[in-house]
Amino acid sequence: MAETTTPTTRRLPRISKAWAAAGLILLAVAVLDTPQFWPTVTFAANALANTAPFILFAVLAVALLKATGAETMLAKAFEGREVRMIVLAALLGGLSPFCSCEVIPFIAALLAVGAPLSAVMAFWLASPLMDPAMFLITAGTLGWHFAVAKTMAAVGLGLLGGFATRTFAASPVFADPLRERPQVGGCCGVKKPFQGKPVWRFWTEPDRRRTFMDTGLENALFLLKWLTLAYVIEAVMVHYVPAELIAGVLGGDGLWPILLGALVGAPAYLNGYAAVPLVDALLSQGMATGAAMSFVIAGGVSSIPAAIAVWALVKPRVFAAYLGYALIGAVIAGLAWGAVA
Repeated sequence: MAETTTPTTRRLPRISKAWAAAGLILLAVAVLDTPQFWPTVTFAANALANTAPFILFAVLAVALLKATGAETMLAKAFEGREVRMIVLAALLGGLSPFCSCEVIPFIAALLAVGAPLSAVMAFWLASPLMDPAMFLITAGTLGWHFAVAKTMAAVGLGLLGGFATRTFAASPVFADPLRERPQVGGCCGVKKPFQGKPVWRFWTEPDRRRTFMDTGLENALFLLKWLTLAYVIEAVMVHYVPAELIAGVLGGDGLWPILLGALVGAPAYLNGYAAVPLVDALLSQGMATGAAMSFVIAGGVSSIPAAIAVWALVKPRVFAAYLGYALIGAVIAGLAWGAVA
């Protein structure tokens, strides 16, 4: 009898871009500067080991919040008076453990039923800047003072954008803000987020136990790959980029380094977690402290996931206001941190 089954084509496993980039950088070092290969590897490995306790705690915290369904409490920020909504949206945006793409369906639903754009803007501006995992990694690398200051800047930026949008709500910029057919999909595969009530005894339900395990593993791999790439880049920067160059461009006092940090941070930002070791390297080479703060604030808001979340739902003029708030808030945060650090 003739063979009737069709041969199957074996596909190569997909490799994350972060892993691929880290591997290519190490390969380039191995080929072009072989004696520096092992010091680069050990630098990255030691940095990861030092950050490991913070990563572990952050992974467990996010998994716990996901498994219990604590994200449902976000919806309460968008109830009541507009001023109250803005304040709570900025606070929850700066503390929530959820990525920008996860909140796209949530925000789309709120806008569709008439939630004020001011509160949504406050949440949008604050949410990509800080979460429990990022706070712990920032504290472990840049210090607790920087982590707390960045959290305050995230909330402050949310308040700035929220109240400014409320003030100019009747202007042509914010009139009729939604796209005709907003795209509500997200990269995280969340279709109906923030429903139901939290279940704090999550271990009593198999689905929630599975969510805890899956979320923990997913976040651990996510942080591992991006921090590996970041620490490899940091090792390369520290060894090959002259400190005098960084100090000459982003060092010193005054407004210029802070403004330049914001302008550079917007297009150069890799990822909120990966940015932390990069900023650590820049600071060690002479970057001004205020410029470091403006870099992480402007870069976090304008990073691709955060920007797509806004672009997908609102018209370009509202998106332009979003970026404008980010730049202004970053400069203010940089000036304030530079004055007290």
